[in-house]
Amino acid sequence: MKRLLEIELQKLWKNRASKVLILSYFILLSFIALIAAIKFDFGNFRLHIAEQGIFNFPFIWHFNTWIASIFKLFLAIVIVSMMANEYSYGTLKQNLIDGLSKKEFIQSKFLTVLLFAFGSTVFVFLMSLILGYSYSSYNEFGIVFSDMEYLFAYFIKLTAFFSFCLLLGILVKRSAFALGFLLLWSILEAIAIGLMRWKFFKDTDVYQKVSQFFPLESMSNLIKEPFSRLSVIKNLSSTISGQDMAKDYSVHFGDVTIVLIWTVIFMLISYKILKKRDL
Repeated sequence: MKRLLEIELQKLWKNRASKVLILSYFILLSFIALIAAIKFDFGNFRLHIAEQGIFNFPFIWHFNTWIASIFKLFLAIVIVSMMANEYSYGTLKQNLIDGLSKKEFIQSKFLTVLLFAFGSTVFVFLMSLILGYSYSSYNEFGIVFSDMEYLFAYFIKLTAFFSFCLLLGILVKRSAFALGFLLLWSILEAIAIGLMRWKFFKDTDVYQKVSQFFPLESMSNLIKEPFSRLSVIKNLSSTISGQDMAKDYSVHFGDVTIVLIWTVIFMLISYKILKKRDL
């Protein structure tokens, strides 16, 4: 496994575009800290984002993982390009000539996916600790390390998403077309969910039960938006609607299972395509 991972890292390190994208990704993640500096002052209205509790433990684990997942497209580009370059530069064929089996080749790619997901998770963990201890009103050990399931969900989400991107890179062979297909897939999922909600399953939650099995939607369900948990949003909503918001923000085992199954499916299809393809 170490040898396979070293092969992939060497390829990435020699690719300037990949290095720039990876560095850009982690730099952008660091910008989450800048949210603390955002202030709005309009007459008597004053809003300091950091004072709204977004960096309080344990809420910060939910908030930071949700925000960080927005930037995953940068590493997705690296994953897709990594696969496209194998065809463009002929390194895939050369690896097979040198004795690497197709199974080992797929394993090396998946190990890279796991490394990216793990590295990103560790980075978000450390950044959240720093921000939390800097701004949180609650620093007790039991509170700080509660709700850690969001980090686990974040790791699973990235692993699944990058595995999907790897499949697209193998299937399409061109990074631009693969990313275009990813965009098209997300649009088709949104249209399908919209049709189910407004056309076929009106006034029911059937569309949610069906859409939770869609690949991208299942990944999205792992970490739900955190903003409506903030007291200022809850108070505003209750004032407008006259009733309290009731929403489940937890990470559920069923959602994790669905995403893990999709991850396995993505990797198996990737292997089957590569196994049957004439290189």
